[in-house]
Amino acid sequence: MAVNQRSSGERWDVPALRAGASVCAVFAVPLQVIAQVLGRDSGLADLLTVVSFGGFVLGGGVAAWSQRRQLALSHSLVTVLGTFLVLQLLFVLARAVSGNDVRLLNALFNVPLVMIAGLLGGALGSFMRRNGSRPSTQWEEPGP
Repeated sequence: MAVNQRSSGERWDVPALRAGASVCAVFAVPLQVIAQVLGRDSGLADLLTVVSFGGFVLGGGVAAWSQRRQLALSHSLVTVLGTFLVLQLLFVLARAVSGNDVRLLNALFNVPLVMIAGLLGGALGSFMRRNGSRPSTQWEEPGP
């Protein structure tokens, strides 16, 4: 018998959010950092930024796949937006401390792209769950 953990009153599956954010941190964040270091004048920076969105899709997918609240898209979006916004806040602070121009519009321009990555990740994670793929910690023991 499947247990609907959403009824416990908690909306967010924190371990799923943490798992998704960890994947974003490993696959998307380093590429974003390198792109920031290279600067906007580099074509490689633009390529790294685009490729980093794949890391956000993957991180959002992990959050959607591993959540147990039947809220795959919500978990994916919260994961990728939260990770992206924290990263952008760190970039803004670093630029301000170093005396460089702070360009908030550049960060805000990428928010819709990150949301698209979150939607794609959520759709992929939801698709995997619907087709019977679950994290190894979530397989139920067969009943008697």
